[in-house]
Amino acid sequence: MAAWLMRVVLCFLCLVTTMNGQTVTSSPFYCNLSTLTKAERDRKEAIGGLLAARRLAVHELPTGYEFVFSGDRSTLQLVSEWVDTERLCCPFFEFDLHLDREGGQVALRLTGRDGTKEFIRADFARWMRQ
Repeated sequence: MAAWLMRVVLCFLCLVTTMNGQTVTSSPFYCNLSTLTKAERDRKEAIGGLLAARRLAVHELPTGYEFVFSGDRSTLQLVSEWVDTERLCCPFFEFDLHLDREGGQVALRLTGRDGTKEFIRADFARWMRQ
């Protein structure tokens, strides 16, 4: 399926589940950039490009992907800033940041409910390139 079509399909996907007798509606799969200012959108895009270039490895997970970066201070600051912004426009992501001891690598895990992996594959093409 074309990446743009996958994004359109995922944009309208909204998961409704029942937990303890209550209906819970989860946010749809799309990046709601209207939650960000133009400056924040521009910065997020710039950081995304820098991180794509600095990515050392990508690992597929059952419900998403893990992106590995060097543990230098500059990269860690970029990853942290990117997560802070991304969680505003993509609230359906679960973010896990792992820092290896003694300045080792940084691993960012993006995971979530069913469909998250497909969203990442469609929307994070530049981070996925080998």
